[in-house]
Amino acid sequence: MRDPYTVLSIPKSATADEVKKAFRRLAKTYHPDQSKDPKAKEKFSEISAAYEILGDEKKRGQFDRGEIDAEGKPRAPQFSGGFGDARGAGAAGFDFGAGSPFGRGRASAAGGFDASDIFSELFSGGGARTRPRPRGEDVSTTVSVPLGTVSEGAKVQVQVSAGRTLEVKIPAGIEDGQQIRLKGQGEPSPMGGEPGDLLISVKFAPHPFFKVEGKDIRLDLPVSLYEAALGAKVNIPTLTGKVELTLPPNSNNGKVLRLRGKGLTSGKGVAGDLLVTVRPTLPETPDAEFEALMRKWQEQKPYQPRKNME
Repeated sequence: MRDPYTVLSIPKSATADEVKKAFRRLAKTYHPDQSKDPKAKEKFSEISAAYEILGDEKKRGQFDRGEIDAEGKPRAPQFSGGFGDARGAGAAGFDFGAGSPFGRGRASAAGGFDASDIFSELFSGGGARTRPRPRGEDVSTTVSVPLGTVSEGAKVQVQVSAGRTLEVKIPAGIEDGQQIRLKGQGEPSPMGGEPGDLLISVKFAPHPFFKVEGKDIRLDLPVSLYEAALGAKVNIPTLTGKVELTLPPNSNNGKVLRLRGKGLTSGKGVAGDLLVTVRPTLPETPDAEFEALMRKWQEQKPYQPRKNME
C-alpha cells in the first residue's frame, strides 16, 4: 500500500474537507461501475483504503505519528492502553457493514468512520446534483433456433450465468441475427440500482436440406436422369412436411421450381417461397448397359451442353 497522501494526491497539511473532496473526485473517476480503466477496481480499492486512514481523524493522527502503517496496521506490538484498535483496515477498502448498499447501518471498527454519505451523494441522488445509482451490466448471449420453428415461434433455454437459466419465447417470424432485449434480466447492480438487460442474438440452426435467403428457402433436389428427361411426380421435404412436386419433362440441371408460401413466415404473416433447384444425378453404381447407351449417344446423337460458355 502506497502512502495515502500520495494515493489521494494531497499534501499532509490538507484539511479534512480537502481530503474528502480529493476522495470524492477519485472515487467518481475510478469506480468500477463507471470507469472503463482496466485497473479501475484495483485503483478504487487503493483510494478507498487511503481514505479510510485519512478520512478518520483518529487514524490519520496515528498514521502521522507513525503508530500505524498505510494499511492501518500497528507498527509496534500492542499493549493495554496503547494505540487503540489493532485490527487495522487492510488494503481491501471500506467496511461498510449492513444496511444500505454502502453500509448506513453502522460505522466501521476504526471508531466512527463511515463513507456512506459520500457514496450516497455520488451514486444515489444526494448532494447538489441528482444521480441515479449505476445499473447492473447487460448480459449478451446467442441462441440457436431450429429452422422448422422459426415461422411459429419457439421456447428455448438460455444460460444467463452460472446456475441461472431462463426459458425465453422466441417470437414467430424472427429474422436470422435479430436481437431480443429482456429488460432487467441481466446482472444485478452492486450499487442497488436497476439490474442490467439480457441481450439475445438469434441464429438459425443449420439445416441438412435448406438454405435461407431472406424469407425464401432453397432446396437442391437430386433426380434421376429419366425423371429429369421424362418428367415425374416426386415427394420433397418442406418446413411443414412432405409435399408432391410435379417435375416437368426435360428439366435440365439448375432449373428452379417455385412453391409459393412454403418458405419462412414473417412476423406480419407474409410467407416466403420454397425454391427447388433440379439436380440430375447419375446412378451410384456403374452399369454396363447404361455406359453402352451413353457411348451410342456420344457417337450418334452428340450435343454441346457448354455452348453458352464458348
